[in-house]
Amino acid sequence: MTKQAPGRSERTGLSVFELFELFPDEVSARKWFEDLRWQDGRYCGHCGSDSTNPVKNEKPMPFWCTNCRSYFSVKTGTVMQSSRVPFRKWIFAMYLMTTSLKGVSSMKLHRDLGISQPTAWFMAQRIREGWEDGSDLFCGTVEVDETYMGGKEMNKHSNKKLKAGRGSVGKTIVIGVKERETKQVKAKVIEDIKRPTLHSFIGESVELGSTVYTDDLSSYEKLKDYEHGKVRHSVGEYVDEQIHINGMESFWSMLKRAHKGTYHKMSKKHLNRYVTEFSGRHNVRGHDTIMQMAMLAAGMISKTLSYKKLIG
Repeated sequence: MTKQAPGRSERTGLSVFELFELFPDEVSARKWFEDLRWQDGRYCGHCGSDSTNPVKNEKPMPFWCTNCRSYFSVKTGTVMQSSRVPFRKWIFAMYLMTTSLKGVSSMKLHRDLGISQPTAWFMAQRIREGWEDGSDLFCGTVEVDETYMGGKEMNKHSNKKLKAGRGSVGKTIVIGVKERETKQVKAKVIEDIKRPTLHSFIGESVELGSTVYTDDLSSYEKLKDYEHGKVRHSVGEYVDEQIHINGMESFWSMLKRAHKGTYHKMSKKHLNRYVTEFSGRHNVRGHDTIMQMAMLAAGMISKTLSYKKLIG
């Protein structure tokens, strides 16, 4: 399948007013989820059996599985499982998180959806599980770069300072790769910037023989299976003809603006979900808004996230 970079002229947005018209009530919202999940027929969210029946009065749940003898709904077996939040509010939260390039804080979701802030925070974390950065290997020309997330040691309370130096001390490392042709991005949190860690990420993300551009960090040396070009940041060089990592640095810029302006704090414990959200949202930007939401909803299937697991 031929990859193609997203084009702005072909994108169709969706206004809040249009969203209200698409989902005027809870019935239409629930049907949207059901049509997306059960395109080939309804099946049980517990065991996958298609031997199911509707339940009279839909209590305690809309459907009954005759195979595992369990009640279920379209939320069963998704990140929405056990949630009492109405379908419409899930859709509106997905819309806000899809269309807000710098993300949405739990306080905004709390105010806009009329739910408690803890519920909004838990809801947002579950929605983030639906974004995927893809499993296909990148090819052609790619840019690889790492960045550091977190507050400065000098600004921390004295009992939280590591007292181990300055610069990157106390920050969380994130590494990313961007494919030049399609502009697709993959990123994740890593523990260190040692050579085995960086080479491992490149190996699991980029096809052998591809052209890899990085900065002049010594850990990127000896990329034997790739055409490796590096830009020498250490001497003030940022572009050498086609050799640069400006695409990845642009991605980091958006993530850091969200950190400072929207969330104010991203804990190391949950940072990878935020990183996945930003790369996932970036990768679907070539599609219409409703398609972006549908892709997000599809990614929420077959995943569950309990509150105990989230905070544990």
